[in-house]
Amino acid sequence: MTLASLEAVLDLAASLPRLQAAVVDAGEECVLRAACEAHDHGFIEPILIGDKGRIGQLLETMPSDGGDRHVFRIIPASNSEEAAEKGVEMAIAGDAQIVIKGHIHSDVFLHLILAKLRIGRRLSHVFIAELKTYEKWLFITDAAVNISPDLRDKAAILQNVIDLAHLLDITEPQVACISAVEVINPAIPSTIDAACLAKMADRGQIIGARVDGPLAFDNAISAESARVKGIRSSVSGHADILLVPDLVSGNILAKDLEYMAGATLAGLVLGARVPIILTSRSDPPRARLVSAALAVVMNDRLSKRTPA
Repeated sequence: MTLASLEAVLDLAASLPRLQAAVVDAGEECVLRAACEAHDHGFIEPILIGDKGRIGQLLETMPSDGGDRHVFRIIPASNSEEAAEKGVEMAIAGDAQIVIKGHIHSDVFLHLILAKLRIGRRLSHVFIAELKTYEKWLFITDAAVNISPDLRDKAAILQNVIDLAHLLDITEPQVACISAVEVINPAIPSTIDAACLAKMADRGQIIGARVDGPLAFDNAISAESARVKGIRSSVSGHADILLVPDLVSGNILAKDLEYMAGATLAGLVLGARVPIILTSRSDPPRARLVSAALAVVMNDRLSKRTPA
């Protein structure tokens, strides 16, 4: 099945077997609503980790699509750190195929993911944005995990997202390495990194994509902007992936698209033993739902890969 929209991802995920999902620090209303909705759509079987009494009380207020209240497995944990430990241990043991961040702070959550669920690759985060004003998905990385990545880090982040794009039927993703300007300026280190990444892709150090940079945001997504500025780039106007200079710029860009341009955002952490759903407490329900669906599809397609 070719995935042309996030709606297609929802449909595909609903046709796949449910996955056991460890929800870390689940005792908060929006977290439980998201878990219930993903369950009702047929994506996951939530395993709720946290304050058992609080989780039970909240579940009493949440009827399912079928009318009956949800009854899920609850694993008690006395604090966020213990909840994270238990969620990670479930993933290691194979008892959970997805780990979902709940009410826990991201740094506490990611500390254990880094320590115990890495598979030899750098962990990185990707937002997948769907906009009415752009003809295809826009992958934005990294806006949540790597704060100030250096050139080596950016190459690893880029390979992670390229591999994800391949899983989602984008055979040769177009990558724009973003900076403030589209020319190399030694005073702006991200322009140098961008140029190096483009050359690394030319030489096979990054594989599976067409990479160009530095490009400013306007000429990455607008062929007309590139034409006006005299930029010759096959990526301009066709970018699938935006590699941002750092976490701050990426986070601002993603949230700007969400709140000012009406984008639907789904967020995943890549490079771990299992798909990791990392969303904000303020994310709307659809963002959480699509993130769960993407994790289910990602797990299914990774499981079907022929080992090298």
